[in-house]
Amino acid sequence: QVQLVESGGGLVQPGGSLRLSCAASGSIFRANVMGWYRQAPGKQRELVANILSGGFTNYADFVKGRFTISRDNAKNTVYLQMNSLKPEDSAVYYCNYKSRGIDDYWGQGTQVTVSS
Repeated sequence: QVQLVESGGGLVQPGGSLRLSCAASGSIFRANVMGWYRQAPGKQRELVANILSGGFTNYADFVKGRFTISRDNAKNTVYLQMNSLKPEDSAVYYCNYKSRGIDDYWGQGTQVTVSS
């Protein structure tokens, strides 16, 4: 079992920044993928960005140049730095952990609201 605890969501004005954190604990395998997904009301959950344990990153087109994903393997923590936020970025953001092709865990979600 893997537990994921997210933090850092909140209300921010358009153009502002937020930093999300997700700490993983439990049966962590060294080779894993951690990432962030988001789900807005009435929409499907979508990938925002993910990062392999070796550091390779992958971003959705709609966040390229604005968001940066990073991780601290010693702390089993992944971060999402979100800059130049837009109202359409408002959603519940979920942390995800995958490993071994069979492990797939989700955090409880953190609300991000971009509004003036």
